[in-house]
Amino acid sequence: MTKVLVVGAGPVGLTAAVELARHGVPCRIIDRAAKPLPFCRAIGVTPRTLEVWENMGLAKPMIEAGMWITGMRSVVEGQPPGDLLHPDFDLPYGHLGVPQYETERVLTEELARRGIFVERALAFEGLQQTDADVTVQLKDDAGATTSERFAYVVGCDGAHSGVRRAIGADFEGAAYPWTFMLGDVHIDWDLPYGLSFRTLRMVAGAAPKMFIAIPLPEHGRYRVSMFAPAALSGGSTGHGIQAELPGPTLDDIQAVADDLLAPTPQLTDLRWSSIFRISMRLASRYQQGRVFIAGDAAHIHPPTGGQGMNTGIQDAYNLAWKLAMVLRGCSPTSLLDSYEAERRPVGADVLARTHAATQGYGREPARGPDERLADTQIPISYRNSPVVQENAGPDIPGPQAGDRAPDVQGLQQQGLGFPLRLFEVLRGTDHTLIVRLGAEDDAAFDAFARDLKTRYRGQIRLIVVSKDALGQRPDMTLLRDSHGRFETAYGPAGALLIRPDGHIGWRGRSWREVELGEFLGRLFRPIAPR
Repeated sequence: MTKVLVVGAGPVGLTAAVELARHGVPCRIIDRAAKPLPFCRAIGVTPRTLEVWENMGLAKPMIEAGMWITGMRSVVEGQPPGDLLHPDFDLPYGHLGVPQYETERVLTEELARRGIFVERALAFEGLQQTDADVTVQLKDDAGATTSERFAYVVGCDGAHSGVRRAIGADFEGAAYPWTFMLGDVHIDWDLPYGLSFRTLRMVAGAAPKMFIAIPLPEHGRYRVSMFAPAALSGGSTGHGIQAELPGPTLDDIQAVADDLLAPTPQLTDLRWSSIFRISMRLASRYQQGRVFIAGDAAHIHPPTGGQGMNTGIQDAYNLAWKLAMVLRGCSPTSLLDSYEAERRPVGADVLARTHAATQGYGREPARGPDERLADTQIPISYRNSPVVQENAGPDIPGPQAGDRAPDVQGLQQQGLGFPLRLFEVLRGTDHTLIVRLGAEDDAAFDAFARDLKTRYRGQIRLIVVSKDALGQRPDMTLLRDSHGRFETAYGPAGALLIRPDGHIGWRGRSWREVELGEFLGRLFRPIAPR
């Protein structure tokens, strides 16, 4: 029996499959489409998603496939244009633009390197589950139906998710009354490479007229979006690209540009176009028994701020390591309950923020640093999660349990003639316990390190950060922080457990705290010594 079935081979499903494979869990991934869609639907990639891709080993090919989005030129009511550039938050990455078909290509190639291939023209038809497994009905393109058993199922099958319906989750919310049109076109103008563009004409008591152009890596190419005229709107009210409706022609798109832009640029070479609608909905639950949903199957919302695909990718990233821990016998099944507890509030927050931004589009006040930082997805935290624990207390400065673990530069390690980033050292699929030692800790800590290795073999790496001279000791990695950058980033906490997804699972004043052992005892199933 294959351990996991992933339904849907978009960015979210592919991320789930790659992560499961990276964590050593076999899976199958299916998609009802005979081939990947060529549309550049999602483009924006947040700094946090790039950190996820770095840990997966995919940041470099994604960056090579994309371009840096530097900001947006905005023209409102014919006023002189203003450029709003992305602020420098001193993060490892900026905002990247990658067409969705390129994101899917890179993920599919990585999956193939791990010996897993998308099974296409194979549709999910239904499921029944017991306490022990899930039986799934699958239909091929010839109409033949088979039933197959899996330990778990992950539905990444989009806004019209059959997996969501199969677990009886409500999809609460409503559709926006507007119909939009998209196009992939070449625009002949002098907009700087990497800058997005929007022009708005306000309409009293209604949504503004608009023309938005998001740059694509190919010079002069943009994905443009705007409201569709009534003649093209049709009668469909579903969310997303409406394949059953004919897309706008180049003349349809040019007519909107002629109306709103001055001087009017020439649009040419329409490669694809589509009519689409937007809804705002959140699934009533993300899990039932052995079945989970992620991405658009769990939450859909306006594309304002480019949060949708990124939120889905991080859903899959959160779920995959937990499934792997349970399936490998390293953690109790109760760990899986934390998926919905951690990710559904994130989905609800994204819905609220994108709805507010959409309702006030063109009328929004100047956004403060905190609001703009939220778009990077760096501040996402799981402080209220049932599987994180804060022991240092709020009086100890620095990121708390549940928060994202920040990067640190300029670290040194014995035998390396170059500095390291903390993210480089953390890369992998294990939990990492980071400890700062006092002078009195040596002998006792060596015994602690041996016990940790024996009790949780292969599950927890141990890193010691200090300002002392470089050296090496068994069962741990020693890093020198001669410039004090680690303490600047993390505060004076003496011990931190970093989860595989880069969030802090436990924080305390010292590795000696009894609560650390108790926390590890709940999170892990100790492995008997050989």
